[in-house]
Amino acid sequence: MDFDVQVIKKSKRHTREELNGFSQEQLVDRIVQLESQNFQLKNIVQKVTGVKSEDRTKERNNKKRKFDFSKCHKRHILLRFYYLGWDYQGYASQEDSARTIEHQLFNALTRVCLIENRESSNYHRCGRTDKGVSAFHQVVSLDIRSKFSSESQLDPGSIANEINYCQLLNRVLPQNIRCVSWMPMVNPNYSARFDCRSRTYRYFFPRGDLDVEAMKEASGYLVGAHDFRNLCKMDVGNGVVAFMRRISYVSIVDSQKDANESPYDMLYLELRGKAFLWHQVRCIMAILILVGQGREAPTVVRELLDVVKNPCKPQYSLASDLPLNLYECEYRNKGVFDPAIFDKNGPVLEDNEDMDGDSDLREWVYEEESLTRTISELQALWTSNSIKSTMCREMLRSLQEIFDQRFPEADKPKCQQAILLQGVQSRDYKPLMGRKKCESLESRIVHYSKKRRIQVSVKDKADSSEAKIEPADGEDNC
Repeated sequence: MDFDVQVIKKSKRHTREELNGFSQEQLVDRIVQLESQNFQLKNIVQKVTGVKSEDRTKERNNKKRKFDFSKCHKRHILLRFYYLGWDYQGYASQEDSARTIEHQLFNALTRVCLIENRESSNYHRCGRTDKGVSAFHQVVSLDIRSKFSSESQLDPGSIANEINYCQLLNRVLPQNIRCVSWMPMVNPNYSARFDCRSRTYRYFFPRGDLDVEAMKEASGYLVGAHDFRNLCKMDVGNGVVAFMRRISYVSIVDSQKDANESPYDMLYLELRGKAFLWHQVRCIMAILILVGQGREAPTVVRELLDVVKNPCKPQYSLASDLPLNLYECEYRNKGVFDPAIFDKNGPVLEDNEDMDGDSDLREWVYEEESLTRTISELQALWTSNSIKSTMCREMLRSLQEIFDQRFPEADKPKCQQAILLQGVQSRDYKPLMGRKKCESLESRIVHYSKKRRIQVSVKDKADSSEAKIEPADGEDNC
């Protein structure tokens, strides 16, 4: 059976007709409630921005003459940038926080007058990363101010003498967000999200006492098209009910290797696919760590991917967000963005279904001075963190020498990877497949239908008929 899901978006505003039907007491209560919410929002804004409302009013009154975008040319580009997401609440904008990558990006774009606003910028992002997650190769597509008319924008001279977008933005962006390059586009509808053909994630981790060979064996089961409902967080409340995804490449690689396979070696898991589910990589890494610790057999990954045999996800903790990095994005030669062939569960086209015709892609544009400054800033950050890391390593070396002398028969502590599994770790380990299970997909669909969050129709492939799922009594237990 296939499910056809529609998300029911509830409006928080009352219509004029509804307000006319309120009693005086109800209207007074509503006004008091709104004033209280307004006061709370002002405090949140003041706390986040550090600017009082009176100061913002003065700032608005003292603003210079508004930039006239009607007199400017625009071009459609891909903009590539990196960010260190450790101190942010995620990539996507949020109503109650300015600590998001997207907020900082649009604040910079509007501040230097490259766009008028988000709504008019034809904006698409390659993907959204969660709180704490970083990206080395995040890409957005948008319409941006240009020096040249549309007829000459693709000329080599126009590209070479275009506004220095990266340098301009890097002057006003926070130090942990940096634009690296941009690409001029032929197709004004080319989408950084929908025309991306693959995304590569890397998850960095220390060797510790992990059995890396067992982890490699377990990761091999991930390659191919599978239903990953047991290796992600099911976002049924937002209408996602299909969890088939294809992973085209998996590898565990030594990133920084000391002599003789030290527990302090740094490795990374690399995963490549067209699209990923919510928390998919962190769930996968959590299971691989359990395998590396010897608590689970490598075949547990194969069992979790068998949703017929195991339709309900066992309860386990996520891997930490800190080491996760959106490392690379690859794009189609020809833009194929068409809302008719995409839905909330992902693209319909396969990787090899590139359209015929001249490529919409051009070369990435790098500017020497801007790139030099970005590398220098990243080198300074690396130096600072490497010094801290080296100091900790020298302290550990000294303490381990003392440990070896005083307790020669004891096992050497190798807990480098312990911090990567979130939640409280039980002393008595319970096998994964024997743990309490979360609700099945069908139970979650019924749950959110009952809450009127989604409206679901079941499509019967045999007779192509549809039947609505009626909400039933029950609770969400997971």
